Amino acid sequence: MKLKCRNWLLVFPVVIAWFAISCSDKSDDTPEEKGLPEVVATSTMVADMVRTIAGDDLKVIAMMAPGVDPHTYEPPARVYSDLRLADAIIYNGLHLEGKMTESFESQGDKTLALTDNLPSDRLISPENIDEKYGDPHIWGDASLWALSIPTVVAKLSEINPEMKAEFEARGAAYQKEVTALNEWIISRINEIPEANRILITSHDAFSYFGKAYGVQVIGVQGISTVDEPSGADILNTIDLIKDKGVKAIFPESSVSPAVIQRISKDSKVTVGETLFSDSCGPLGEMESRNGETYDLGTYIGMMKHNVNAMVAALK
Repeated sequence: MKLKCRNWLLVFPVVIAWFAISCSDKSDDTPEEKGLPEVVATSTMVADMVRTIAGDDLKVIAMMAPGVDPHTYEPPARVYSDLRLADAIIYNGLHLEGKMTESFESQGDKTLALTDNLPSDRLISPENIDEKYGDPHIWGDASLWALSIPTVVAKLSEINPEMKAEFEARGAAYQKEVTALNEWIISRINEIPEANRILITSHDAFSYFGKAYGVQVIGVQGISTVDEPSGADILNTIDLIKDKGVKAIFPESSVSPAVIQRISKDSKVTVGETLFSDSCGPLGEMESRNGETYDLGTYIGMMKHNVNAMVAALK
């Protein structure tokens, strides 16, 4: 018995050494072929665009979950690791992502801010709204959102050039879909009498939408949800509702509905359906209206939901 134990004790270090060499060889051989290049996309709208263009040719990491407010986003620790390891980072820009912007900018050339590549005359500038960085809610204008697509195609082609043709094909197809969405929105908004085209929401996230589609927009809070509405802001909104005979006001999915509920109570105005402002809905949650079915977790689906909700309440 003692001999067996002694033999085992002699063999055991050899087994351990073999196991260590084996594991070491495996990790050396497999610098894990690193797999697909990785892209971090911030808001759910940006992530939807990137996923649509990337297909299965890149790994897309969506930073923010549905319903998350990008203005006040508090990242978990893993996000900083994702940013460091990513081959590309695509974000909205104009400080939609708040204090995360500095982290993106520190990553150098691998970052892409959508708003940096749009025509400056199409952006709502700081001078027009008395806001330091301007208005970041560019997706409200589908024609402007479509202009972002080629820059995303170019960035994805940088990190996986072998798939450039596929990215370009998907980007062109998506651009057609978003352009068709823009025409659809114009048609639907035209169903609302001009006098009723007044959109009152929790915060000022729909200025691009209003400018593009001829809707007067009032956000009770400012551009950022960090801002709190003053008593005067609330009273002015109530007076406007009464003066203009506004038919409905709308809460937003990523903002507390408390202010909208208070205004509704004090003005006796109807509260419409919740709109998606700074975030899409949950991916895979389907909605059917007017003979169409769409995914609320996509940009096109969120926009269709919003417009259908506006038309139903204001028409």
